[in-house]
Amino acid sequence: MEIKRRESHEIRVRSLAIGGENPIRVQSMTDTRTAEVASTVRQIHALANEGSELVRIAILDSKDAGAVMEIRSRLDDAGCFVPLVGDFHFDGHRLLEDHPACARVLDKYRINPGNLGFGNTHDEHFTRILDVAIANGKAIRIGANWGSLDDAVKDRLLSEHPQWPMNRLLEHAMLRSTLDSAEFALAHGLPEDRMILSAKVSHIPTLIAIYRALAARTTFPLHLGLTEAGTGDAGIIASTVAMTHLLSEGIGDTLRVSVTPGQDRGAVDPRIQEVRACQHILQANALRRFVPTLISCPGCGRTDRVQFQSFVHAIETYVVDHAADWRTRYPGSENLVIAVMGCVVNGIKEAQHADIGISLPGRGGRNPHPTLFVDGRAVGILRGANPQQEFIDRITAFLDERVSS
Repeated sequence: MEIKRRESHEIRVRSLAIGGENPIRVQSMTDTRTAEVASTVRQIHALANEGSELVRIAILDSKDAGAVMEIRSRLDDAGCFVPLVGDFHFDGHRLLEDHPACARVLDKYRINPGNLGFGNTHDEHFTRILDVAIANGKAIRIGANWGSLDDAVKDRLLSEHPQWPMNRLLEHAMLRSTLDSAEFALAHGLPEDRMILSAKVSHIPTLIAIYRALAARTTFPLHLGLTEAGTGDAGIIASTVAMTHLLSEGIGDTLRVSVTPGQDRGAVDPRIQEVRACQHILQANALRRFVPTLISCPGCGRTDRVQFQSFVHAIETYVVDHAADWRTRYPGSENLVIAVMGCVVNGIKEAQHADIGISLPGRGGRNPHPTLFVDGRAVGILRGANPQQEFIDRITAFLDERVSS
């Protein structure tokens, strides 16, 4: 079933078009100290190479703000033109005014209406940020978060609806804070085509309800994300569930998965893993394609468990690690389907729609060597001492022959 996207108007962040009929964009955020220029540039470059189409950086203080010009310069010199989003809280008005170069160089400002102060102070701080954005022609993301709700909005709703349960109160407070801030920005003169909205919570049913309401009441592009999703697999699964609900209803124009890294960061930067999770969510929902599809059987008593698991892991690692490079070298490689099957029983026939695949002999198989198949037909036996590398070489040859031709 084809997903019908919600109608939204298009905005531009640097050269990147968001909303309208454009693809849902992948966004990420650094976890370096922005003032540490070298490490921040390295991480931004890695995220952009992996496929992040916007990268958000934290602007906490004057040191961070003062480093933005050098970060942008180094990225541009390296041919990395990914848009940079400045993440501001509490002191954004002052930092943008005190550091005009930072305000000019950033491509979008992300502000949280709950962290701009209270009452007249809130309005004054918000107005100062809007003035800088308007003067520099920048987009703004109004990003409400239930951990920092505007107390005035919350208190007003509580007095009007004292009988409401807390979840409903928070849901309406988030919605009201986001919509009121958008109306305030428009009334002050920020053009409609320079605003993105988000309203993040960590409770999935509440998140879905808020975004459904935002989607129904506005045509602003919407940035999706589950805040405080947690760690590891649990965090990615929670984000996948939440995002799939919204994406299946056509809601969302940019997407970020945010997962707390473990103490052992491992071989792959957790921020890179977040980008890959976004890509897999969009790909699984048939909204975009980023990496070849690897299909494999679950393994059972018919398989040589150690051989099979080792083989699948090796091919998966190879495909994932090369996918970003393949998108440039082999346009269309993201549509490739690769199969690794554990035995002849569920070999070629269950993976006959794969472009290229391998069927391992399994436990007690008549032929001790893997069978290679292309387009659903057996084309030979891999008899070498290292079938994993031999299959990888065959995949590369397939790309050279089929995709690049």
